[in-house]
Amino acid sequence: MALIVQKFGGTSVANIEKIKNVAEKVIKVKQAGHQVVVVLSAMAGETDRLINLAHSATDLPDEREYDSLISTGEQVTVTLLAIVLNAMGCKARSFLGFQVKILTDQAYKKARISLIDTENIKKELKKGTAIVIAGFQGVDKDNNITTLGRGGSDTSAVALAAALRADQCDIYTDVDGVYTTDPNVCNKARRLEKISYDEMLEMAMMGAKVLQPRSVEMAKKYNVPVYVKSTFSDKGGTLVTREDKDMEREIISGVTYDRDQVKITVVHVPDQPGVAASLFSPLSDKNIFVDMIIQNASSEGYTDLTFTVSKKDLKEAQKIVESTAKKVGAKKIEVDDQVAKISIIGVGMASHSGVAAKMFKTLAAEGVNIMMISTSEIKISCIIQRKYMELAVSVLHDAFGLDKKK
Repeated sequence: MALIVQKFGGTSVANIEKIKNVAEKVIKVKQAGHQVVVVLSAMAGETDRLINLAHSATDLPDEREYDSLISTGEQVTVTLLAIVLNAMGCKARSFLGFQVKILTDQAYKKARISLIDTENIKKELKKGTAIVIAGFQGVDKDNNITTLGRGGSDTSAVALAAALRADQCDIYTDVDGVYTTDPNVCNKARRLEKISYDEMLEMAMMGAKVLQPRSVEMAKKYNVPVYVKSTFSDKGGTLVTREDKDMEREIISGVTYDRDQVKITVVHVPDQPGVAASLFSPLSDKNIFVDMIIQNASSEGYTDLTFTVSKKDLKEAQKIVESTAKKVGAKKIEVDDQVAKISIIGVGMASHSGVAAKMFKTLAAEGVNIMMISTSEIKISCIIQRKYMELAVSVLHDAFGLDKKK
């Protein structure tokens, strides 16, 4: 008997018929003699609807109340699935984050899990109950409801799998695995049978929407095998696991893109110690993630600082940066929201030369200008004009032969 954690995304539970389909998958696992813990997202579009409601009330909603509101979508889906399972003769019980209890820090909108109390879950599992848990949500030490950030149900599932020492964690979505790039953008995209934690983490951080980056970090930390599967088909699937020799043969595993990027430039900043810290510390204090950073120094004692943030953080980031720029004596700030990030990713990149040159030549041949560059051992990312994004994905996919099975 194995313990399996199953996570179903918003498109998998978008209506009652789809919830019944999920119930059938849960019952199939139970009938095979396994224990099962199910983690659900809100219905497709529901969290966006709740976010829009909050922002229709005010531009900057109180963060505690915001989390309390947007966490309610998951309450609907877990109770509906439990109702359906019980009606189909499968004993089930739903739990919200605070009932489990999934303890987090107090960083509203982006809370991090610090502890999961598995006692109640284990008691119910011993009774043969199918456990249905609300993803995305937790509770802080003062019993305030918190949320884990968009895509947080993935993190909930992997964290529960780690805490329960589950045999596997199945992430069900509307695609049948992890692809070399987005099939909607490039029709030559190929599904990967396996991918390493490191590659999957880079792909998730660089814009691939299959898994939330924090869920991959946690899977790697606790060595949780994660299977990405389709809710609507039994075919395909991708295993996210530890790197092996087969994976090392692939120089590049995928091309990703991210439209959710805004480039901010702080112009004519005094080039002296402590200025960068003065600019970025207030952003960190507000849990605003700064991605790529470049600094263009001049001989006149001034520099320009350019960095990227998520679009959803733009209003707050711009307000903070404008205030801080005045304090440090910068001339002005410039915002460009018509950019995208393109990345190539692969564990083999570290041991092969010429990868960056090939990427840059390929983009240059298509007239695509590179505004910013960042690299790691297994990733190269470029900020480009958004209008060239799909073209860049397609030509890079072809240049590195990603349509050919290795």
